[in-house]
Amino acid sequence: MAVLRRTLSAWLCTTLGVLSFCGAYGAEVATEYQVKAVFVFNFSHFVEWSPQVFATPNAPFVIGILGNDPFGARLDEAMRGEQIDQHPLLVRRIRTATEIGDCQILFIDRSESPQLEQILTALDHRSTLTVSELERSSERGVMIQFTTENNRIRLRINVDAARAAGLTISSKLLRSAEIVSTHGGD
Repeated sequence: MAVLRRTLSAWLCTTLGVLSFCGAYGAEVATEYQVKAVFVFNFSHFVEWSPQVFATPNAPFVIGILGNDPFGARLDEAMRGEQIDQHPLLVRRIRTATEIGDCQILFIDRSESPQLEQILTALDHRSTLTVSELERSSERGVMIQFTTENNRIRLRINVDAARAAGLTISSKLLRSAEIVSTHGGD
C-alpha cells in the first residue's frame, strides 16, 4: 500500500488526470479497487470541510461505504495510521441511507443505484463528499464519479453539488477532471 500511496502522490503532483491500475511502479500490480481506495483516502486532502462539520476538535474523519463494499480491506489499509489534521480516520460500512450519520466522505456502491435519488435527498446538502462509480451519477448529484477508460481511472466532478454542500474542491483535483453539472440544476 505504501507503493500505492507514493504512486498516487506522484500522480497528484504531476498529471492529476489519470492513473493506470496496471502496474505503475515496479513489479507490483495495483488492482482497480486498490487504486480507488487510495483515491478516496486522498480526496480528504483535496477537499475543504467547514470546522463545524466535526462535533469535537479530535472527532474522527469518517469515510462511509454505502451498500456492498468493493474495497474489502484495501480502504482500511490505505488509511491505516493516517489522520486529517487532528482527526483520526475511520471507515464505516453502512447498509442503508438511514444509517449514514456523520460522514465526511460517502462512497455509494453500484448496489445502491435504485436508491441514489433517495440517498442524495437524505444527505440534504450536508457537508458530505459523495463518491460513486455509478454511470452518470455525477450528473445526478454525486460530487465525484469514477470512470475507467483504457485501464485508467478518470474523475468526473460536479462542482455545483459540492458547493451546495458547503465543500470546496481544490483546483489541483479539478485541473484534469471532467467538470459536469446536475441535470436541471440543483
